[in-house]
Amino acid sequence: MPVHPRWMLALTGEGPMKLITRTQAVVSRRSVLWTLIVRDLRVRYSRSVLGYVWTILDPLLMSSIYFLVFVYIFKRDDLGHEPYFMFLVVGLLSWQWFSGCLTDTSRSLIQEQKLVRSTNLPRELWVLRVVFSKGIEYLLSLPVLIFFAVVYIARGELHLNGWIVLFPLAVLVQCIALIGIGLILAPITALVTDTQRVVRIVSRVLFYATPVIYAAHLVPHPYDKVTWINPLVGILEAMRAGLFPHDRFPILWGAIAASVVVSVALLLIGVRVFTRLERAVLKEI
Repeated sequence: MPVHPRWMLALTGEGPMKLITRTQAVVSRRSVLWTLIVRDLRVRYSRSVLGYVWTILDPLLMSSIYFLVFVYIFKRDDLGHEPYFMFLVVGLLSWQWFSGCLTDTSRSLIQEQKLVRSTNLPRELWVLRVVFSKGIEYLLSLPVLIFFAVVYIARGELHLNGWIVLFPLAVLVQCIALIGIGLILAPITALVTDTQRVVRIVSRVLFYATPVIYAAHLVPHPYDKVTWINPLVGILEAMRAGLFPHDRFPILWGAIAASVVVSVALLLIGVRVFTRLERAVLKEI
């Protein structure tokens, strides 16, 4: 689609609806949202032989590769908490949810442009269905994480602690961050399709800028505090807090607090951007 100057001017138009109004509109159509989520999951696995298995197979294979490379080839035992394989699984499962949402929410309005244009449904539903459907996949992959936790506990290599209560909080914060990012990316990509290529490049770079395969403590000063802008830094820190001892790598409470603040800020910015650009998007698609 050609890009017209009017979408740029939309950002300086009238103020957005109140967040509570948009939320009420979405909640009133929650049955439609659930239908979209179910449809998304069914379509995704309808032609797949392994189906749901791919959800857990990909992060497990990547964890095995990184474990082999860093532990057995490079002989590094200081990249993260022990057991390192468990450390990798936690990070890669979360990253799979994050990266999948970056890609799919950015094109959510383009892929469903006929329905977006022809229905009176809140357009945020198309972003939410991506975040929630992939979030359900993430939750369905957690039994694998629990399985490895039980195995390592039985072997005496893993000891849970009280900070495990932070894990569900981290999942909620990640969901909030992804909704905010999706609400920003979806309308911008609908107006500037090159954004999809930018998202793919940024996603690759962001993987290595996020403590997925290494502990956040290894980022040298003063760049360590800068990385806290990335909400996944604090989210992964919270997810791992209850699974590992913290004698070598203390909990980064500053990163966790920063992830909460940044995620809420992303949500508020996302609602504002989506509301401002909605009309321009409907004219373009």
